[in-house]
Amino acid sequence: MGDSVCYKILKEHLVEGTLTRGNEIGIRIDQTLTQDATGTLAYLQFEAMKIPRVKTDLSVSYVDHNTLQVGFENADDHKYLQTMNANYGIYFSKAGNGICHQVHLERFGKPGATLLGSDSHTPTGGGIGMIAIGAGGLEVAVAMGGGPFYMTCPSVISVNLTGKLRPWVSAKDVILKVLEILTTKGNVGCVVEYTGKGVKTLSVPERATITNMGAELGVTTSVFPSDEITKEFLTAQDRADAWKEILPDEDAEYDKVIDLDLTEIQPMAACPHSPDNVKNISELKGMKIDQVAIGSCTNSSYKDLMTAAEILKDKKVNPDISFIVAPGSKQVFEMIAENGALLELIKSGARIMESACGFCIGAGQSPVSDAVSLRTNNRNFLGRSGTESAGIYLVSPETAALSAIEGKLVDPLDYPESDYPVIAIPEKFSIDDSMILEPLPEGKNSEIERGPNIGDPPFTTPLMDEITGIIGLKVGDKITTDHIMPAGQRLKYRSNIPKYAEFVFENVDGNFSKRTFENKNNNVFTAILGGESYGQGSSREHAAICPMFLGVRLVFAKSFERIHSSNLINFGILPLIFENPADYDSLNMSDEFIATYLRKQVKEKETIVVNIAGKNYTFKLFASRRQRKILLEGGLLNYTRSHI
Repeated sequence: MGDSVCYKILKEHLVEGTLTRGNEIGIRIDQTLTQDATGTLAYLQFEAMKIPRVKTDLSVSYVDHNTLQVGFENADDHKYLQTMNANYGIYFSKAGNGICHQVHLERFGKPGATLLGSDSHTPTGGGIGMIAIGAGGLEVAVAMGGGPFYMTCPSVISVNLTGKLRPWVSAKDVILKVLEILTTKGNVGCVVEYTGKGVKTLSVPERATITNMGAELGVTTSVFPSDEITKEFLTAQDRADAWKEILPDEDAEYDKVIDLDLTEIQPMAACPHSPDNVKNISELKGMKIDQVAIGSCTNSSYKDLMTAAEILKDKKVNPDISFIVAPGSKQVFEMIAENGALLELIKSGARIMESACGFCIGAGQSPVSDAVSLRTNNRNFLGRSGTESAGIYLVSPETAALSAIEGKLVDPLDYPESDYPVIAIPEKFSIDDSMILEPLPEGKNSEIERGPNIGDPPFTTPLMDEITGIIGLKVGDKITTDHIMPAGQRLKYRSNIPKYAEFVFENVDGNFSKRTFENKNNNVFTAILGGESYGQGSSREHAAICPMFLGVRLVFAKSFERIHSSNLINFGILPLIFENPADYDSLNMSDEFIATYLRKQVKEKETIVVNIAGKNYTFKLFASRRQRKILLEGGLLNYTRSHI
């Protein structure tokens, strides 16, 4: 059998293990990216490894999350990043240059390369034929130091595209359809690869929208082939030399095939409060709305904003609507300013935001109480917008722009096909990399500036043989990293673990942090009890670090999402899956537990026995031999330091 695009790239980068489904493999990482909300800690951890300079082909540090710089903390983080990056061989993209995924696609992405990023939407790079994977910041730091990235050798799902999208139907509707089919859970250890004749009908920005929001599926990554369409995009970015063709073999082997006829896809929306709660717009149209937001790393490309501007040309937004537009990069911002599209957006009544993550992460533009907000971003978890009572609907730029005019949710297919704006990819994009700062030459150093909010990475202790404690919290299914570690106004504390830890599960149980930390001081450790898909969403390793700092040592759940499970292991917390899922119902918050002979169990056993409320319960520990060594040493930072 022939190879998929995924396996062709993995073969070229394999350094440990064999390409057998389900095995742990180690791959060489060519490029890394970080953003400021995860980057400060990642670089503090890199410094702690005592490696003088990054060993990747390219590492880029982006400032795109905390760009409002409310208080000194964010500004201090950014100055630390800039000065640290200069010394260690890392490129620095300043605040205002754009969202990491959009800028990396434009200026650095390379077909056939591997990219590891401390952001869960790093798979955006799959739109140009990269194996681009989101991970915790510590794993990115290890990769920057030349270490392999370890992953489960994936099963590959082929989404076989045929036909062509109709006018008013977009790439956002494609990925929403895939989410409807595969949902957000049950896809751990898989890669989605887009194949078929329909691939050639999609531009790179459209492909990137699909791979970006593929993160919500819970897969390792998503990937498109690199073809003539990819070459045209890179040529327009003055990067034709980065292109190479990567196509699947005609007899490529896939573990599952989903046939998707693009001509049959309809405009869709992800309804509150999950990206897979998908319905056709035709079922929802007429619903009154309060806010419309176009932007984020999913839908802020030149094509997206030009489409919105053409729809809004010579029209006004409904007076009851708060309408927000955020270009994804300085490049996009400049180009729509130069060609007049920005003026059309402003004249329509749009509020123009900075080229940053902004409203997607709850950093501003929270909607009114009980609002209906249409947004083009990728997540609509409860409370993520900053307004817990709001209902967030994820839609395409086309649906968003038309609905902003009408003041209600409209079905784009109700409009004439002849009115649909067809936006061509420019023959040449505007290129100005002056806001990307090159590192100092090797051997030259300057002072690294560290503000008072920047602490040291927390070191953990080796795994204890016996742990006693209580179940500190019982939660249900689909607990996200937003539930565990709130974003928004709390983001500024991400480089200050003791402070940020004060807000663990803040919106679930306001007393959790204080109670848990007091227990730790009394040598009583904590376990968390979760349901299905525990830890979905963002790659934020703080959702493991801060609970660890408070004294959490075990998490019992029905299932875990990939990145969070790895992050728990990397910080010495055992992610334990119920052997009998029905046991979840018999356990409660405040039940006492005792885990004995833990070191022997972790080292030798596939299952872990824990006595809870006087009864023995059996859990599965899905961890490789390497991960078990990491747990025994207390975490990846300890493990890495001892092996350098």
